Amino acid sequence: METVNLTSGFVLLGFSDFHYNHAAFFSAILVIYTLTWTSNLLLLSSIKLSPQLHTPMYFFLGNLSAVDIIFSTVTVPKLLSCILHGRSSISFLGCFLQLFFLILMGTTESFLLSVMAFDRYLAICNPLRYISLMSDKVMVTLTSICWIAASLHSLLYTYIVSHLKYCENRLIPHFVCDLIPLIKLSCSSTTLAELLIYTEAPLAGNIPFLLIFISYVLIGRAAVKMKTSSSRSKAFSSCSSHLMVISLFYGPIIFIYFRPTSDHSSQYDRIVSIAYTIITPMLNSFIYSLRNQDVKNSLKKVIIKLFFDS
Repeated sequence: METVNLTSGFVLLGFSDFHYNHAAFFSAILVIYTLTWTSNLLLLSSIKLSPQLHTPMYFFLGNLSAVDIIFSTVTVPKLLSCILHGRSSISFLGCFLQLFFLILMGTTESFLLSVMAFDRYLAICNPLRYISLMSDKVMVTLTSICWIAASLHSLLYTYIVSHLKYCENRLIPHFVCDLIPLIKLSCSSTTLAELLIYTEAPLAGNIPFLLIFISYVLIGRAAVKMKTSSSRSKAFSSCSSHLMVISLFYGPIIFIYFRPTSDHSSQYDRIVSIAYTIITPMLNSFIYSLRNQDVKNSLKKVIIKLFFDS
């Protein structure tokens, strides 16, 4: 395995140890990245320009779109560089900035998904009090908590991992500076970092997931008690997109982070990482756009206004 000079930062292995069609893979990632930006910007524009979408649910969705844009931007450029050049160098500062934003966006998305589940609970289980309970002040406060708590969580991990010692081998078996590969690469004691992964990380991940689970248990109970099938169908329909996004997000996360570091296979982790860092940010906007009539109508108006109005 190659080594790099101590002052030169790190080298991202990318997929140079895989046999694949570089041109096809590069084109696919570039198309996905372009679709991610385009679809999420259109969704943000439709939320901004359509008064009927000025509600808490779409405010949270707008934040989720912003997270998805940043999430993909943190990872895709270096991945494209790895595909083009086989491997890609990254400075020490650049690596830990990437780690910070990677954890920040992932954690913020997790928190936002739990807040969105709580919002659906209030809308379905307390419809008459929904406007007063989910006021503008509450909406902004919940969103601010998501971003601030995620920032502190990310800063903690970035600080600890960046203060580990890295010896001559600086080859990271990944296409991003992710947490597990950096910990495994360190030549100093990683006890504190691993302790955090097994204690604080599950707490930060399980609390949002538990809130989502409780919210949907209560929603399910309320839906079962509804008198008409159309009411039940409407309740479940308003949650279906959110449930799909939750599944897409949590599946790969659980596979990568919620198992011992000794069990990690860098090849499998890299493949699964593509799912939640690159593919999911693109799919989120399509799921919410194609399954929501209000969003579809607003998107049509925005597209017409942008491209066809003289």
